[in-house]
Amino acid sequence: MQLTSEEEAMLAGEHGEGIQKAMEIIVALGKIYGAERLVPVTSVQVAGVSYKNLGDAGIEFLEEWANAGGKVKVPTTLNPAGMDLDDWKEIGFDPRFAEKQLKVISAFQKMGIPPTCTCTPYLAGNIPKFGDHIAWAESSAVSYANSVIGARTNREGGPSAIAAAIVGRTAEFGYHLDENRMPKAWISVETELGGFSDFGTLGYWMGKQLGNKVSWITGINRATNDELKELGASGAASGGIALYHVDEITPEGRIYSKTCQKERLEKFVFTEREKREVYETIGQGSTEIDLVVFGCPHASLEEVKEIAMAVKNKQLKANLWITTSKPVKEIAKRMGLNRIIEDAGGRILSDMCAVVSPIKNFGFKSIAVNSGKYAWYLANQGFNIRMGKTSDCIEAAITGRWEK
Repeated sequence: MQLTSEEEAMLAGEHGEGIQKAMEIIVALGKIYGAERLVPVTSVQVAGVSYKNLGDAGIEFLEEWANAGGKVKVPTTLNPAGMDLDDWKEIGFDPRFAEKQLKVISAFQKMGIPPTCTCTPYLAGNIPKFGDHIAWAESSAVSYANSVIGARTNREGGPSAIAAAIVGRTAEFGYHLDENRMPKAWISVETELGGFSDFGTLGYWMGKQLGNKVSWITGINRATNDELKELGASGAASGGIALYHVDEITPEGRIYSKTCQKERLEKFVFTEREKREVYETIGQGSTEIDLVVFGCPHASLEEVKEIAMAVKNKQLKANLWITTSKPVKEIAKRMGLNRIIEDAGGRILSDMCAVVSPIKNFGFKSIAVNSGKYAWYLANQGFNIRMGKTSDCIEAAITGRWEK
């Protein structure tokens, strides 16, 4: 690898132990993947934040690095924690878990990372530009950044993302290179995608079929940011999709629409049958619903508003949670959306994700979701899952049953 004199100095420990440790990680990864150089990054998003995943060993690792002088030098945000950092006591999280989770957050803050715990950093101020090199870790955020924004990032691990934030660089390999961003498969969508969860079924199926191949998708005439967010998130969960291109919609999709030779790509067809099969495959849980949870990836303000209007003046029989970022939660409060949802019996939760939270402690067994990513991970944790459209999930929250 070709390192600059400043990078050589960092690696030699001339800038302190914390920076040396970070540079050692970045250089080691670069050598493993055959990178020729490092590239500056404009932002970082760090995964591995929940105490449920980190445990005591993780806290010790973070504290040692922070105490060694590890300080971030580029804008950096955190992935969701295992609880709402402000309202954990009111919600009912175990104080022993809360104490450990707050120690994790404290270690990150000592590194100079603000406690913006969200899997949608692009909705909370961490917004890269097209073509920016970044180092993001959370799978759905990586897919969104690469595909919808057109920034460039591999799926970083927790330590490598922290290391990139501390030295402001990452190794140039993978999706940082033009040749690795070219599509390898063609997906022809030959059915209507009617909203958020339908895009989730496409992503879920796409991940199963393609693994982590870059795809070129045709047949989608319109898509909102939330729908594209869900498409990538579900594909990242079921198969490791980190980059996809939608013809005439995503930034590089518009570029490749003039140059992509579809006939040279491996072709896959997504029809009404495939969409229905995804819903049926996931929808094998109990008809009794304990919890309806939205916000994987974290809900946008538009999603929160849609749910609030649907439950207005209703009384819910099942628990209803909406997980989102702190900025979205606070704006929703200002708009009075939290009061509408709470009057119905639901809650808006920030900072956390049900996937990395100890929600089994609440006694939940059967969960309804509108997200392919939530469905994938919660089913793998042993919950009975039903997946449907947002309206189906709202109805389940009102009746306490899955009637679809």
